[in-house]
Amino acid sequence: MASAKMPKVDFAALGAKIQGQFRGLNPQDPPSWPIVPRMALNLALIVAIVVALWFLWLNGSATELEQEQAKEEALKKDYQKKLAQAVNLDALKKQREQVQQYVTQLEKQLPSKAEMDALLSDINQAGLGRSLHFELFRPGVVSVKEYYAELPIALRVTGKYHDIGAFASDIAHLSRIVTLNNLVITTARDNLVMDAQAKTFRYLDNDEVNAQRKAQAGKKK
Repeated sequence: MASAKMPKVDFAALGAKIQGQFRGLNPQDPPSWPIVPRMALNLALIVAIVVALWFLWLNGSATELEQEQAKEEALKKDYQKKLAQAVNLDALKKQREQVQQYVTQLEKQLPSKAEMDALLSDINQAGLGRSLHFELFRPGVVSVKEYYAELPIALRVTGKYHDIGAFASDIAHLSRIVTLNNLVITTARDNLVMDAQAKTFRYLDNDEVNAQRKAQAGKKK
């Protein structure tokens, strides 16, 4: 039995026929085009849409990637900071304890409201003990700060040079904090006259602390 022969395809004629379908096309009326140009147009539109969507997706992904990379860097820095704190935690605790002890020591040097009269008497006695003559000893208006109160005292004492120096040293060594400010020393006959403003401090009682907190809260509002 003789084998069937495959029909020969004339590719040249087929190509010419396809090319002929692309001639004389009306761009205003694509539905009237032959099938090959219509299929080519549909394929081109599909490719264009796919490419456009691809680029849009890539742009959105790039932005999202940058945001995530920024978050990663922030998390790394936060981790490194917390890791350093964790490594130094014991040292930080010791430093905190030292600071608290120092603050406690300073607080012990601040008299209470009831002890202020005794402190003023100590300042006066420090001068009298050095044979100084007080021409002026006038406590001023108490200035209340956030955690403490400040009392200025106007002083004028007359005495010998060494006695005035010893008085200043005695003030510095009082058990309570007292400072001498705005010192002015002048001569008067055989003596020296020292004008100064002494400042002493006391801690606030509970009522004063609460009043200060309310005042601070009112300022913030």
